[in-house]
Amino acid sequence: MKTFDFYFDFGSLASYLAHTQLPKMCADTGASANLLPMLLGGVFQATGNASPMTVPAKGRYVFVDFKRFADGYGVPLNTNPHFPIITTTLMRMVTALQMNNDPRMQNFMDAVYQAIWVDSLNLNDPATVGQMLSAAGFDAAALLAMANDQATKDQLKAVTTKAVERGVFGAPSFFVGEEMFWGQDRIEQVKAALKA
Repeated sequence: MKTFDFYFDFGSLASYLAHTQLPKMCADTGASANLLPMLLGGVFQATGNASPMTVPAKGRYVFVDFKRFADGYGVPLNTNPHFPIITTTLMRMVTALQMNNDPRMQNFMDAVYQAIWVDSLNLNDPATVGQMLSAAGFDAAALLAMANDQATKDQLKAVTTKAVERGVFGAPSFFVGEEMFWGQDRIEQVKAALKA
């Protein structure tokens, strides 16, 4: 079976949009997604890139543009007044679930993306994170303990470093083999590469 790599960070609106399309991408191509949680902040630091939100006019336009994509995909999208969300702990949590082959990894991703980009929750607030996780059926304290494990931190850092070495400078980034596609607006190109 063909596979493609999908580098993402929950704090990336474009990663959320791409996430909503992964099942259809896999169904259309017969491929499976290799999910690779990374720290977008670390990628920005290593590459000199920055969020489009750092340029006010661009930031305003980007949300309008992404809302058009969301409407086209038929998925909800709302502004989050608490943006930027510092996602380090959340990215460690999903890394820990992946390292443990936890079948609830997808449920966790759905819950976090929903909280940030649909429900507009303040996931910079630990209490809000705990409530969100409990509502989604997770033991928040257990997840936090897993996230704080050194092996988890090392794994997330290693994936982020590898992403930069492969040429990643933003999220989401897809790879078909070693061919990179950046941005959720490249989905059709990724599908074409998988079908080639």
